[in-house]
Amino acid sequence: MPTINSKLPATGTSIFTVMSALASEHGAINLGQGFPDFHMDAELAERAAKAIVDGHNQYVPMAGYLPLRESIAHKIASLYSAEVSASDEITITPGGTYAIYTAFTALLEPGDEVIVMEPAYDSYIPNIIANGAKPVCIPLIFPEYKIDWEKVRAAISSKTKAIIVNSPHNPTGSVLSHDDMLTLQELLRDTKIFLITDEVYEHLVFDGKKHHSVLNYPELFHRSFACFSFGKVYNCTGWKLGYCVAPRALTAEFRKIHQFNAFCCFTPTQIALAEHLRHPEPYLRLGGFMQQKRDVFIEAMKGSGFDLLNSSGSYFVCGTYARISDKPAMELAVELTKTIGVATIPVSAFYLDGRDDNVLRFCFAKKEETLMEAANRLKKIA
Repeated sequence: MPTINSKLPATGTSIFTVMSALASEHGAINLGQGFPDFHMDAELAERAAKAIVDGHNQYVPMAGYLPLRESIAHKIASLYSAEVSASDEITITPGGTYAIYTAFTALLEPGDEVIVMEPAYDSYIPNIIANGAKPVCIPLIFPEYKIDWEKVRAAISSKTKAIIVNSPHNPTGSVLSHDDMLTLQELLRDTKIFLITDEVYEHLVFDGKKHHSVLNYPELFHRSFACFSFGKVYNCTGWKLGYCVAPRALTAEFRKIHQFNAFCCFTPTQIALAEHLRHPEPYLRLGGFMQQKRDVFIEAMKGSGFDLLNSSGSYFVCGTYARISDKPAMELAVELTKTIGVATIPVSAFYLDGRDDNVLRFCFAKKEETLMEAANRLKKIA
């Protein structure tokens, strides 16, 4: 019988699958995996249903439904003062994670190095390794989870092919500043290093802060693949629809991989989004909507044994638990799921070496009653 020489020999099942399965087994409230437990926008759902009934059920072009790409280009011009070509610089993908993988696959060759900030969303490092390259991991400064740019500078070598940055950040909720982007721009100025940006939480920014997209910085954009998600914008993560924005030459290489993988994405949702995206109100008010949920959870957690860290964006807030336990984060996460019925994610799972600062990640993209009940249960272990 033939055997596979695994490209990911050290990789098991993702932490999201593990903890969601455990939550299901024990009937736990799932504050682990990042998905809402409330309904998506009814108007958008109706548009998708209408597209199916109206017969929009066949292939669209490989790059995506052109009116949707045109709506995205208009949004980019409005929000980020950047002119991108709907025809040649935007590609619709089955999710933001797919866009990131395709960007890595278009770029990487065996022996290349990619600089990754940790804790890192769990797909990055397997993507890099599967493409024969090496991740070079830089720890974010705990507990603010800021980038140590001098460590990034020191990590750059002749083998560095790319850097990936994520803002708003999953799992920690930190957000890059304008000064961060200028530092990154200066760092890359005289290099041939590519940049991949994970911007799936672009509209989930809180407390008056601003999302600084790579699309705002022409000097950075010319070397970038910028990856986005509709699922996070419209609370429909199961649609698995996103897009990649990149300069024409980079998009051409991206599409060479894409055309022989997914080829194109689910048509009815593209038809629906092409129209829905022309109305900015839903995504412009998303930050305030989700900030309110964050604040409800933070308030409800007062009196618990957890010390919640700052979250300036995303679906997530992290918390340390030194006043509760000295157990490793994974062990405590499993215990909480089984004993009090609340599933979380150990932040140690987002480090290649398993670094453990005794931090758990909570998803607050839930109904208020879900958050209150979860907090009440978590207070029982104070």
